Amino acid sequence: MQQFDLIIVGGGLAGASLAMALRDTRLRIALVEAQPPHASAEWDARIYAISQANVAFLEEIGAWKNLRHDRVAPIKAMHVHGDAGGRLEFSAFDAGLSELGQVLESSGMACEFWENAKRQSNLSLFCPAQPAQLEFRHDAAVLSLRDGTVLSARLVVGADGRDSWVRQAAGLAAVNTPYHDKGLVANFVTEKPHRNIAYQWFRDDGVLAYLPLPGNRISIVWSTPDQKADELLALTPEALCARVAEAGEHVLGRLDCLTPAAAFPLRLMRVPQTVAPRLALVGDAGHGIHPLSGHGINLGFQDARELAALLAAAQPWHDIGNERFLQRYQRARREETVLLQTTTDALWQLFRKAPSFMKPLRNFGMSATNRLPFVKNILVRYAQGIL
Repeated sequence: MQQFDLIIVGGGLAGASLAMALRDTRLRIALVEAQPPHASAEWDARIYAISQANVAFLEEIGAWKNLRHDRVAPIKAMHVHGDAGGRLEFSAFDAGLSELGQVLESSGMACEFWENAKRQSNLSLFCPAQPAQLEFRHDAAVLSLRDGTVLSARLVVGADGRDSWVRQAAGLAAVNTPYHDKGLVANFVTEKPHRNIAYQWFRDDGVLAYLPLPGNRISIVWSTPDQKADELLALTPEALCARVAEAGEHVLGRLDCLTPAAAFPLRLMRVPQTVAPRLALVGDAGHGIHPLSGHGINLGFQDARELAALLAAAQPWHDIGNERFLQRYQRARREETVLLQTTTDALWQLFRKAPSFMKPLRNFGMSATNRLPFVKNILVRYAQGIL
């Protein structure tokens, strides 16, 4: 049996960033992952908008400086369109910020994290590896892998995604509410320059977002009912380009496909308890959120940041797997997670489920907010994690 202080199951963005954030500690860490990440030969269809607070986190753990910045694009402004003329515009300049966020590829971050993990002196990588059994004892958690390797640690962290094996093995409940929508993603080359503006349209058939990429390129996320998503996936590349351009009111002119479209089902997932004796959950293992706010990975990075800070500050005599100790992490992360889950779900309900007579009211609300710079700037700064 191999002894560690901490076992992280899941080497994705949240799990790997947690490991990197603990690189200067005395903790002996095991990272268990099924397969290493692979760099995308072309543009990755999985794109994230990273808040300024999380750019700072990536700088702190030493990852940001080594990313390929020719494949990173800042968001300077955001234009939000309602479904009946409502409009809301956010500007980094007006809020006193250099940008509203940074747009970059999932695979680029994952590969950079992995290269750092391979060089980290207090980290042992177990990859490819699959967990087989998890046992919680009074003084340790024991994880058995399918190849017969047995690991023991004072704390196990589940960072293995929405269908977390660790969460299920620990018997922690997850309350799933399907939206019966899919998130369709693809990248395009644009006829007109995007000027680093992100766009979002609340439409009768869902929510469409354009995110700027370097050059005349964008990434889109179209959250739309399952049937509509399947119809879009079945289109030829030329027809899909035309549909996405039309849905985006041709703000960037003609679109040409850069990557094939893909889609994934959307659901709200609440996990009432994200810690237990010898266990903590981070990232998508501990929460699921509608992508209309773009906060999914941002929540995961803040989970990693908060848990790393707690573990790094622990004294040698502290039991880092003690539930009372871990409750500090759960309390610190609960407010933001619940707030964003509730807000995004309410927005989805307002634009997709509310009676038709609400349409003028919600669009009036958007336009009224647009005329209140002070309120808009507070919203921007809160979203960036700097309030």
